Amino acid sequence: MCEKKKFYITTAIAYTSRKPHIGNAYDIVLADMIARYKKMMGFDVYLMTGSDEHGQKIEQCANEAGITPKEYVDKISSEIKSVWNSMNTEYDKFIRTTDEQHEKTVQKIFKKLYDQGDIYKGTYEGKYCVPCESFFTASQLVDGKCPDCGRDVIDSKEEAYFLKLSKYQDKLVEYYEQNPDFIKPESRKNEMINNFIKPGLADLCVSRSTFKWGIPVTFDDRHVIYVWIDALSNYITGIGYDTENSSDTYKKLWPADLHVIGKDIVRFHTIYWPIILMALGEPLPKQVLGHPWVLVGEDKMSKSKGNVIYADELANRFSSDAVRYYLLSEIPYTQDGTITYESFITKFNSDLANTLGNLVNRCIAMTNKYFGGKVTKPVLFNDLDKELISFANDTKVKYYSFMDSYHNADACEAVMNFAKRCNKYIDETAPWTLAKDENSLPRLSAVLYNLLECIRLLGIMLSPVIPNSSKSITEQLNNSDYTLNFGETKEYNVGEATPLFARIDAEKVLAEIKAENEAKSKENSKNVTTLSQISIEDFAKVELLTAKITKCEPIPKAKKLLKLTLDDGSGKERIVASGIAKWYTPDDLIGHNVIVVSNLKPAVLCGAESNGMILAADCSDDLVKVIFTDDIPVGSKIR
Repeated sequence: MCEKKKFYITTAIAYTSRKPHIGNAYDIVLADMIARYKKMMGFDVYLMTGSDEHGQKIEQCANEAGITPKEYVDKISSEIKSVWNSMNTEYDKFIRTTDEQHEKTVQKIFKKLYDQGDIYKGTYEGKYCVPCESFFTASQLVDGKCPDCGRDVIDSKEEAYFLKLSKYQDKLVEYYEQNPDFIKPESRKNEMINNFIKPGLADLCVSRSTFKWGIPVTFDDRHVIYVWIDALSNYITGIGYDTENSSDTYKKLWPADLHVIGKDIVRFHTIYWPIILMALGEPLPKQVLGHPWVLVGEDKMSKSKGNVIYADELANRFSSDAVRYYLLSEIPYTQDGTITYESFITKFNSDLANTLGNLVNRCIAMTNKYFGGKVTKPVLFNDLDKELISFANDTKVKYYSFMDSYHNADACEAVMNFAKRCNKYIDETAPWTLAKDENSLPRLSAVLYNLLECIRLLGIMLSPVIPNSSKSITEQLNNSDYTLNFGETKEYNVGEATPLFARIDAEKVLAEIKAENEAKSKENSKNVTTLSQISIEDFAKVELLTAKITKCEPIPKAKKLLKLTLDDGSGKERIVASGIAKWYTPDDLIGHNVIVVSNLKPAVLCGAESNGMILAADCSDDLVKVIFTDDIPVGSKIR
């Protein structure tokens, strides 16, 4: 017996700054569909996904939540897993970049590259986007903002280690030329060549020294390893790579057959990652698929816009198969797709309830009604039958072609067109009329056989897309023949017909969703208190300055207080006692800039004289968040 050919597929690991929305979930749904299809085609498949858990943004989110970074990422990573599971995805491993083995191996990778001269120490000065964890030159900004996410950037200058990208530029171009299918779609490859490689690759900043939440550089504890070496290396650390002695699993699975990622991180996966691997002397992945985005209407999803849709919430309301089908059928190969509740319900009713569900239910019900469930292969096929069979065969060819090239929306369209053709065949043959004439029963038997064979094929082709419903089709047919050839089945008895998808009352459900969203909005604003108005003169009496926390320590016998030593730009230290010990440790605060009320009358708190007050926000669930202003110079006046 021949050994199965391996297929190692990965997703981009999800960033643990917040719960993933439906656009983030498209990554794992697409990868899961490909993995299921490859298994169907006889491959030995290994699917890995995970969470990216280090960086300045995580550190800030944890500080704002009043918990440690590890506590914060534990919570969000758990939410990511929950969302992935709600999509009925079958991943083989979920890697976290806080896993001990990953961290140790990343340190070895960094040290190896440094020892062989591919990483060197220098100074970085430029524009930095905290959410994207990326540096840019002024010329790369778009309207003065981050070219990737459109947010504000801050000026940054710091000592850092750099990876010599320029050293491997020619070798990377050569790899592109020798492997023309390395980057898909083709347009993504053209972007990389024209926008980044042709202008010349600048060496890449691969460490940071202005925050601590990262994997430490073993030989320089002032630095943590920057997100891209850390995160990208998961694809090999997760399967047992080691700089000295890699595991048998790594030797079996690497190189990856496919990285499934969003189009916004193609640069990191097709320029930085290949160069890291070249420097390590390891094979490069065979292919990178940069899929488009999922938009809400015409906009990217954003909490500030109030247009975020979560995959698990959709699945709880409509089923995981419904969400999977929408994503895989509505997101094109090269261009962004869109989702709204209205478009989701319309697609559900049209394709799943009417076209597919109605077809399956009618045909199995008629077989039970007219023949007691018995299905018999006919001897003769007329021209109408042959046309249907030809359509089935043509669909199978299209299906293989589209699925092999990851054109999932086109594959779904081809399969659903086949289901529509089956419904047309019912209208053409009119089984209910044939059933009235005993002499027409052989013809009716043939018609139903043809339809049930087509339904069997539909169930197989849709199994990577809507696995639960495909399983239900197989069970209702009571036919486990899994070949995609029409006419393979000769005789069997169908099971009971049960609805696959119940049609959605759009008006009712949309009203329910609107009411739920309004209730959430009301809940979020219920703690807002109306304050008495003050004049501008009153406000002007309060002097607000930015200051850096240089020291922080607990105050003895005061469980709630921390003693903060501040540099407010005056040249003198300012001591402030703050009741935030419940939510912050000294390590969480030292080095951060805050806003201080600098002209507050001094007060003695538990034996410590306090000269001011720092600003913080009272949040829900007994949570206080200090307002950090790290990007504003010390001594700046707030007005």
